Amino acid sequence: MVVERRVEWSDTDAAGHYHFSSVQRWAEAAEAVLLRRLGLAALFGSIPRVHFEADYRERLWFGDAVKVEFRVAKVGTSSLHYTFDIHGPHGVAATGRMSVVHSAADAKGTVPWPEEVRQVLTQAGPQAAESYT
Repeated sequence: MVVERRVEWSDTDAAGHYHFSSVQRWAEAAEAVLLRRLGLAALFGSIPRVHFEADYRERLWFGDAVKVEFRVAKVGTSSLHYTFDIHGPHGVAATGRMSVVHSAADAKGTVPWPEEVRQVLTQAGPQAAESYT
């Protein structure tokens, strides 16, 4: 799925280009679009992040259009792994991975995905792009 955004002033740092933390926010925004679209918004609050990594390849500046290509890479027993690419005007600006686990607020650890959630995550297929630019 592709989610479009613009680099906002609050996304930049003292050097004038995007701050490294912006990539995490854009990835999480794409995740939110995906889960809402799949009817899985009820998962919010029970899918803590356990891993995030990004490689920064190109600078993005205030006002640049950003396209986040966001994908479900793997659905584990209680984990969910995403990959993403952030594209700017000059190509790929960042790539990365993010992992979450299924764990209720009162749980002592992870719990398996309900079968209906697993089916949606593994069988939904490509989603239409969402544009805010």
